[in-house]
Amino acid sequence: MKKIALDNWVFTQAGGGKGTKKDEYLPATGPTTVHVELLRAKRIPDPFVGLHEHDVQWIGESDWIFKQTFILLEDDAKFSNIDLLFDGLDTFAEISLNGEQILETANQFVGHRLNVKSTLKTGENELVLNFGSAFKKGRDIEKQHGKLNLWNGDSSRLHVRKAQYNYGWDWGPILMTVGPWKPVYLELYKNRISDLDIRNDVSKDLNVKMTVEMSFAENTPGQASLALKAPDGTIVASDRNIRPNKGQTRATFSFSQGELQLWYPVGYGTQPIYSVEADLFDEDGTLLDSKTQTIGFRRTLVVQEKLLDQPGLSFFFEVNNVPIFAGGSNWIPSDSFVLIRMDRRMTPDRYRDWLKLLVDGNQNMIRVWGGGIYEADSFYDICDELGILVWQDFMFGCGQYPAYDSFLALVKDEAEYNVRRLRHHPSLSIFAGNNEDYQVAESMHLELDYSDETSDFRKTNFPARYIYERVLPEIVGRLSNIHYHRSSPYSGQGKASTDRTLGDLHQWNVWHGSQEPWTNWDILAGRFVSEFGMEGYPNIRTVDYWLGGETKERFPQSRINNSHNKADGFERRLELYLVENFKHSFEMESYVYATQIMQAECLASAYRLWRRNWAGRGKEYTAGALVWQLNDCWPTTSWSIADYFLRPKPAYFSIARELRLYTVGITRKEVTTFADERSAADFTIDTLFEVWGTNSTLAAKNVTLEVLNHDLHDPTFKDGWTKAVTLSPNSSTEIFKGSVNALPPRITKSQVPKIIVVSARLLDEDGTVLARYSNWPEPYKFINFPKDVGFSAEISTDGESVKLSSKRPMKGIVLDVEGEDVKWSDQAIDLIPGDDQVIHAVGLKGRGIQVRYVGDGAA
Repeated sequence: MKKIALDNWVFTQAGGGKGTKKDEYLPATGPTTVHVELLRAKRIPDPFVGLHEHDVQWIGESDWIFKQTFILLEDDAKFSNIDLLFDGLDTFAEISLNGEQILETANQFVGHRLNVKSTLKTGENELVLNFGSAFKKGRDIEKQHGKLNLWNGDSSRLHVRKAQYNYGWDWGPILMTVGPWKPVYLELYKNRISDLDIRNDVSKDLNVKMTVEMSFAENTPGQASLALKAPDGTIVASDRNIRPNKGQTRATFSFSQGELQLWYPVGYGTQPIYSVEADLFDEDGTLLDSKTQTIGFRRTLVVQEKLLDQPGLSFFFEVNNVPIFAGGSNWIPSDSFVLIRMDRRMTPDRYRDWLKLLVDGNQNMIRVWGGGIYEADSFYDICDELGILVWQDFMFGCGQYPAYDSFLALVKDEAEYNVRRLRHHPSLSIFAGNNEDYQVAESMHLELDYSDETSDFRKTNFPARYIYERVLPEIVGRLSNIHYHRSSPYSGQGKASTDRTLGDLHQWNVWHGSQEPWTNWDILAGRFVSEFGMEGYPNIRTVDYWLGGETKERFPQSRINNSHNKADGFERRLELYLVENFKHSFEMESYVYATQIMQAECLASAYRLWRRNWAGRGKEYTAGALVWQLNDCWPTTSWSIADYFLRPKPAYFSIARELRLYTVGITRKEVTTFADERSAADFTIDTLFEVWGTNSTLAAKNVTLEVLNHDLHDPTFKDGWTKAVTLSPNSSTEIFKGSVNALPPRITKSQVPKIIVVSARLLDEDGTVLARYSNWPEPYKFINFPKDVGFSAEISTDGESVKLSSKRPMKGIVLDVEGEDVKWSDQAIDLIPGDDQVIHAVGLKGRGIQVRYVGDGAA
């Protein structure tokens, strides 16, 4: 086996135009796309800056030609097979080799392999890729097959198997990419291993059965061998004398409990990565081909069982018999120009940075959303290594997709290709058929009878149901052992996708929908909340990047700032939640801070309240929370918790605190009791508190709960109590319910209660703080914050950490510096007198600290 990379391209705009003159070819290094190469050649402005997104729309509506010449050596021409491989072409392309058309493509998500031995010649060969405009071709197909309904983007996208976010989304620009976006290369061989299908079945007793099926390109005599290697490289099992039978062979290995190390998600165990090495030899013992595939052994189930005392069914992930609370994020493509190459845009190192950020934030699951791409192999490899559970959507998003024959053929090829590619990853825990397509059908009153489990559906006005309920489950079931879920969200049991007692839920009644207060997250809970979110501005450095030096545009309502927020009605929604909760100004830095703290408070509240609902076996009332969204594809204001440049927003840190091994939570609710049923004026208002703790370890934990009440305007006030508590393993534990002396009952609404901040800490046996949380009266806009809080930020002698202390409670502290950014260990911090906190600050280098907090007078 020999591989020859074909990376050296030249490209041109067909017929000439804004990008190149007619027959003017520019150099390009693959994998690549047109925008990236025009940026490199300085032929276009950066679409991520200012309003320049709108200046490059012509690229997606133009045709492009990539070509190259390469030399085939005489010795290479002697191989009996020479295949030309395209790992990915974006999207509509006609391929010719030495003047002969050899391929026509219409799907960005699949690779292609062609035997081109008879078309090649010794010496110089010419390969030409003619790319048509995906946008225009999509419009042509739509005209032929009909316009369909959708949310986000141009309706023609529904007919095109291309990354749907390229058409624009409510967090991303319209940037229609085109080109050879994945590697192109030749493979020369006598025979090869064409498929390696490794399945491992882990029983409830944790015994392992591993089956390996090998397929070969040629049905020729020879011999194959298999070796299973442990993480340290030692051989665990092998079969050195496998005889191919009609181009295929199968081997089975069995292991008792304990013989193999099992793979666990982060926080629940280790992530041992084994490898299967397969070799193919000819009759003379000459090695013809080798393949190595990494695997992990785990038993991953999606458990849907009756609950002890609530309606519906659970929906939780269980790994190796351990129920898992899935705290994580949704993932979109992290660049508008995703190139799968070591030294370009989304490199393995950049994937690692993103996924390490997720794990460092105490998260254990990521959902690959259905409007982007099936991610690069390195993405899933890193998830395997770091112990991140992967929820994988198929690439259908927010639409009434078609199901005519030519479209179905593309979908079947795509599903088979990607299931084969991804199935061996231990991190891969679920395939979901689409993102929100059943919700589109419900909202538009399409033909959707959930009680019908037998029809073909292709003749209805929701024809893609045939894809989600017939095509995809068959392919997933045939080619993998991964659980299949029809959609996200999807309830099952004949219920609509908004049912909160079944399946997974996209809870958008905060921000979208009924625009509930975030204090209602507890009553908005579902069995598994796979989407929810709140917008927040990114780091001010990111704002200044997209402003591109336009200082006159440096205010929240400017044209450029508006262009860098794609959410419909974002002005109304941001202001609704800001005005409901905070006093704020429209000065740029203050506005950025206000939205960030709003986002941090909102999202932390969701994780806090929903983790409380993970209450033990039979009480998995909420088993997962995946925030929308972890990342951005360009510099923008969105729901992300870290911006395009990997700068975490304060919300990232507030979520991380709620996903620690141990947490403590408090709710405060006012209860009005009337003297009798006839009176509206005679009543009592009691303020009731509930306190609980959580423990995600598998062992009970003895802790001391310390509760302190602080009067914001009287630093001499002292009140509190302690209690010995045992936190139940892998669940929440209810600790206290009642009132506090500092807030006596009120008998009129004109009696303004004292501003009492109730803080709680969980202390280990040696006094170490395991968890802390402070509960403030809301909304914060009613609080008259004191001017002098006695705040101190003491920088350590090495200049890389800061000790924070105060004499009064402080809310939402965000730290910053002038100049180069710092990697902070925590942000959006609540500070309580007597509970100093040390914040690590990599890159601080002893510089002075800038501090913002709620009520700092800058609003």
